[in-house]
Amino acid sequence: MGTQASLHLRGRRIDSDPAVEPAVAAVFGHLRAVDELFSTYRPDSKVSALRRGELPRDEQHPWLIEVLALCEEARERTDGYFDAWLPDGFDPSGLVKGWATEQATAHLAGLCGFDHYLNVGGDLSARVGVTAAPPWRVAIEDPTDPAAFLAILELRTGGVATSGTAARGHHIVDPHTGTNPGGLLAVTVTGPTLLWADVFATAAFARGGEDVVEWVATRAPGYEVAALARAPRGHLRPVPHLAPQRTS
Repeated sequence: MGTQASLHLRGRRIDSDPAVEPAVAAVFGHLRAVDELFSTYRPDSKVSALRRGELPRDEQHPWLIEVLALCEEARERTDGYFDAWLPDGFDPSGLVKGWATEQATAHLAGLCGFDHYLNVGGDLSARVGVTAAPPWRVAIEDPTDPAAFLAILELRTGGVATSGTAARGHHIVDPHTGTNPGGLLAVTVTGPTLLWADVFATAAFARGGEDVVEWVATRAPGYEVAALARAPRGHLRPVPHLAPQRTS
């Protein structure tokens, strides 16, 4: 999917538990399988074949059928601000990354006494399964300054997704206008699942507007904008109880 992935496990028996290594291998094997199917960077992927009009419906993989249905649901839930069908073809990347990350973590379900988070391209799916364990701490990068954070979030179980211009430039398009939105530099959404946090981060960035926080809360109960950077520089909205910080 043109990005990097890292898995972090926390527990007392990581080196001695024989179930850890095959579970970790299954996580990355799942991500590789998703990449082979959905990558828009690979001409041999099923999505690339679909974009070229070369994939008959009866040859569509079950995962592709599921993602097509989710993309339609996402379009409806976001007032069309998330739309995988763009003028240059089908691109479900804004949904697939979160969906695939969550699907991959299912391979860790059999590990008892472990916490985990899986980071794929800066979007995280996390779980703290040990009651007494502390939450994961997630730093949200300031898109205008790699040495600074907009916020540091505490996450036990759920997802954190960020859409913006820092990593890939102006790659998100407002489906209603066909242009790159200019009102936001980055928006981070948190919630129970990474799939929908990812969708609403993408949609909120494409839509922009002064009411973006309320817009997400209204259309996605249980999800919230945790950090927001507006253009021009200087108008930052971190989570209310955390001020922007600099790295040491």
